[in-house]
Amino acid sequence: MTTDTQQLNNTAAERLTYTRNFGIVAHIDAGKTTTSERILFYTGRIHKIGEIDEGTTSLDWMAQERERGITITAAATTCFWRNFRLNLIDTPGHVDFTAEVERSLKVLDGCVVVFCGVGGVEPQSETVWRQADKYGVPRLAFINKLDRVGSDFVMVLKEIRERLGARAVALQLPWGREDTFTGVVDLVTMQSLKFDSANPIKPPEAGEIPPELAADAKQARHDLLEAVAEYDDRLMEKYIHDQEPTEAELRAGIRAATIKSSLMQEGEERRPLFVPVLCGASFRNIGAQPLLDAVCDYLPSPLDVPIPAAHHPATDEPVTCKADDEAPFAALAFKIARDQFVGKLYFIRVYSGTLRPGETILNATKRRKERIGKLLRMHANKQEIIEEIRAGDIAAAVGLKDVTTGDTLCDEGTPVVFERIQFPEPVVSMAIEVKTKAEQDKLGNALGMLQDEDPTFRVHFDQETGETIMEGMGELHLEILVDRMRREFNVEVNSGKPEVAYKETITAPVDEVNYKHAKQTGGRGQYGHVVIRLEPAPPKSGVTFISKIVGGKIPKEFVPAVKEGIMEASRTGPLAGFPVVDVSVTLYDGSYHDVDSSEIAFKIAAIEAFKQGILRGRPVMLEPIMIVDVITPEAVMGEIIGDLGSRRGQVESTIPRGSTRLIRAYVPLAEMFGYATAIRSLSQGRAAYSMEPARYEQVPRNIAEGLTGGGKRA
Repeated sequence: MTTDTQQLNNTAAERLTYTRNFGIVAHIDAGKTTTSERILFYTGRIHKIGEIDEGTTSLDWMAQERERGITITAAATTCFWRNFRLNLIDTPGHVDFTAEVERSLKVLDGCVVVFCGVGGVEPQSETVWRQADKYGVPRLAFINKLDRVGSDFVMVLKEIRERLGARAVALQLPWGREDTFTGVVDLVTMQSLKFDSANPIKPPEAGEIPPELAADAKQARHDLLEAVAEYDDRLMEKYIHDQEPTEAELRAGIRAATIKSSLMQEGEERRPLFVPVLCGASFRNIGAQPLLDAVCDYLPSPLDVPIPAAHHPATDEPVTCKADDEAPFAALAFKIARDQFVGKLYFIRVYSGTLRPGETILNATKRRKERIGKLLRMHANKQEIIEEIRAGDIAAAVGLKDVTTGDTLCDEGTPVVFERIQFPEPVVSMAIEVKTKAEQDKLGNALGMLQDEDPTFRVHFDQETGETIMEGMGELHLEILVDRMRREFNVEVNSGKPEVAYKETITAPVDEVNYKHAKQTGGRGQYGHVVIRLEPAPPKSGVTFISKIVGGKIPKEFVPAVKEGIMEASRTGPLAGFPVVDVSVTLYDGSYHDVDSSEIAFKIAAIEAFKQGILRGRPVMLEPIMIVDVITPEAVMGEIIGDLGSRRGQVESTIPRGSTRLIRAYVPLAEMFGYATAIRSLSQGRAAYSMEPARYEQVPRNIAEGLTGGGKRA
């Protein structure tokens, strides 16, 4: 059962038992794509190892990825190892493309988190870890780059435990260090594995544990048995009585602990997340085969994890889906990509049932029917036509018309809706304009397609300035999108300087805003009357609308127009024209006219009421605050901290890391433009930094006055 064809002939339960849907996630430069490349090589999916520096990796297929040496878009592929079908998604490590990680983890059953043996737990490491926590994804840790100068397996293991709060348990110890790193000690089998870096085809050579590692291996083995026993009563019994478990018993215990500790249900005794830790040096072809074994042995199958919560689209009643080929079809569309030959590719994760080309299904999110064209199995940007997809599969569909990221596709007779994917808000904006008017239509098409692909990319037209405003997760994100417009859509644009995506909100409730829109200009007039209440809402809640209209004071058919007016008004705040967020609006009174009332009249009334309410709610501006991690030599630490302070930064901690220090600070994004140049100058090129969004905070009054001096955004 080593081929796709053989698996198709098995029963659903057997096939799913030998299926692993997993992702590779990491901080940028941890060696994630290099590790993925080795996985593809050893599984036979590719026959030559590609390298990032040479721009030859198979999963980083975009021109921008190969030129810059970074992953930009998540790439899916299928390969086989032992008896297992591995559906792998390689995700970006740069924070600007965190949405790719978010939607991948939403549909995956497990993941491998790659850590740099030198950098340890870095900012994006924490971000992807929290994302995995959010979806209850069981995971393995792979400490990579142990051949590098300054690498420290024990240090990274400690950081995973302390900074991520995991019960990180070593399954391997490194054999050698830095340039002498040649293999690992397997604590499950209690033998060494030596790798031939110059001959990647050669399997690792198993042997006795080197004498110099015998004592460390004995202690680490004891720690492993103790940790696993805490999650398995039978192994605890053996541990208490000093009885050695069999290899099969130990593997089963590790697997159970890995899966169950991620899926703790409410009311159950909370235990730390159990994370098996492996190690290697992917660039030198050390550690990939044991990692593949661990994916098969310890990560869950689709049968081991619960299908995401779902409900009936009409009744909102809970619906249970079953991982079974014969069950009603249900799947989640988690990604849309553009292909120059077939058009839009819709990536879907099938949770139950079977789907074939030509069949009609229901988009339950939008309550519209869709007909399936082709079904494709993907290898990055390469495609293989397949005749069906079944429970547990990840594949791409062609021919859908009105599907967006997060929509649920299902059997017409058994409608079901899965919870939508939540994406972070953009923090940077940029004005663009076409170089010639002839390109205006092409620009609209390009922006529309890019928005379909990327839920964190927003576009709006500023009526006051006449500019098209792009919003994204960072400077690099917007730079890549502008470059894609040029390369893929043949649209040349002039772009402005990136700006901070400020927000506006209120700090005080407004109990009553009474606004009546009444005009009579001959013939039929306009009449809309609303009474609303505004209240500050929790962070990241956006603008919420609640209708408490009773007794027909406003007919039901006009309430959606009120909501539409409030949402439209919230796009432009009164202080500087930035979007309004974190406000709860309640419609609780009003009146109407039998003849003159209309949807447009109530929409206008809602817009004006909202504007008045925001002004009365003590409005303030909010700015994005970034987590900034700086790794610096101790000799220049004082200068680095002083510079962060001058940027309104607040230093949270300084952590020793060998001969360097890790400085963690919270700094407003507005103060971080040009920081790469500044830190090079301060440290003579010896310091490095990374940052990611943390939260929004109120802008200090003196700075806010400068931003609002003109009344509106320039």
